[in-house]
Amino acid sequence: MIPRPRRTPGALLAALAAVDPDRLDEMRRTRDEAFAEAVERQSMSPVGSWVLAWARDIEIARRPGLSARQVRARGLLEHEDPAVARKALRELRAVRDEAMVAMRG
Repeated sequence: MIPRPRRTPGALLAALAAVDPDRLDEMRRTRDEAFAEAVERQSMSPVGSWVLAWARDIEIARRPGLSARQVRARGLLEHEDPAVARKALRELRAVRDEAMVAMRG
């Protein structure tokens, strides 16, 4: 497990390169969109939201157990049984919530 990165664009980019390099293009694209929106709105809130979302995703990716739970739940989201799909959605929320708590702790 890599250490939890600082919440800066550069640190998050480096961490993502270590835990999930296939998502680097997505990260760069969403970063550029967040900065463009920040300029347009004259507010840094889009950048803050971008940092928080990627810090959360990296927290999940850097923790094998949490990542495995997320993969399992995503695989069941389109299950033919609506109860199974709802349970998977609850599990995804729980994974994200756990990641957020860990980041703040």
